[in-house]
Amino acid sequence: MMALEGAEIIILPAAFNMTTGPAHWELSVRMRAIDNQVFFVGAAPARNNEASYTAYGNSRISDPWGDIIASADESECILYADIDRAMIGSIREQLPLLKHLRTDLY
Repeated sequence: MMALEGAEIIILPAAFNMTTGPAHWELSVRMRAIDNQVFFVGAAPARNNEASYTAYGNSRISDPWGDIIASADESECILYADIDRAMIGSIREQLPLLKHLRTDLY
């Protein structure tokens, strides 16, 4: 819905754990970028092995094609990426996923 309303960047704060993080985190960030044809930021907390919940960390930024353009490890950091908003229109023309959605059904 956000992409249909004009969103070009989606930021999702999430704290995957040490089981699901290695298996699913990067794939999820990349697929949400592709599905929605947006830049997608998966913002994760740094890992603290002393905490009651151990987060996977590994923040990622994906472009609309699903390529990771910036990544972090489990440590605290600031993540930077160049966002080329013109890429969004190009991707949406090459792969018109959003034009084929059945919003009347879901």
